[in-house]
Amino acid sequence: MNVNQLSQRLAVVANYLPEEAYFADIGSDHAYLPCYVCLNDPKARAVAGEVNQGPYESALKEVKKHALNERIDVRLGDGLDVVEPEEIKQVVIAGMGGPLIRDILEQGRNKLFAVNRIITQPNIDSRSVRKWYYDHGYALVDEAIVEEGGHIYEILVAEKGEADSAYQKDKLEKQMWLGPFLIERRPDAFLNKCKEEHKKKMYIINQMKQASLPDEEKLKQHQKELYWLEEVLHNE
Repeated sequence: MNVNQLSQRLAVVANYLPEEAYFADIGSDHAYLPCYVCLNDPKARAVAGEVNQGPYESALKEVKKHALNERIDVRLGDGLDVVEPEEIKQVVIAGMGGPLIRDILEQGRNKLFAVNRIITQPNIDSRSVRKWYYDHGYALVDEAIVEEGGHIYEILVAEKGEADSAYQKDKLEKQMWLGPFLIERRPDAFLNKCKEEHKKKMYIINQMKQASLPDEEKLKQHQKELYWLEEVLHNE
């Protein structure tokens, strides 16, 4: 397996794993990520977790195909239930909605004591994952954003530490929503996402203003977020 067989977003995720990683890939699907990492790092090990029977069986076949059964353990179960406390050092949860990723981390908190790095790739609502990191003593240490197949994916990397280290107090809400590293670096995919979000906000605000009794609190929130997007797009 080479990098061309791994999606761009998963290749970015893989780059955030340290050498000799021992990680859990939750919602592993075909176990592409664990296979790729273990083929490229002879000392890496992984647990591939799947909640559904079909993807679980696909992962078993993929691991067997690459003769990685000794180093990748494919397990059927829900979220972090598939690992033992203090078993793994890193956690990857990619390709799900932000609220689901947050819930998996919350429900599996007792499995995270020995984990030194969490790498997530929420498909939507990355804010809910950043907030979970922040509320539970994980420092956001890096972010990446990838445009692939007509979709934009954010990758959020956290380690135990000063939860507020990536943020400025007076910009916390804005940075929690859009991402402190992404705001600072302004990659093209991020600016494209902000442009799309700006269009959506304009539409929502116009629709709300036409309502006979608009929800003033929600309207204010949308207007505030529209202002933040304009700050980013005008590089202020």
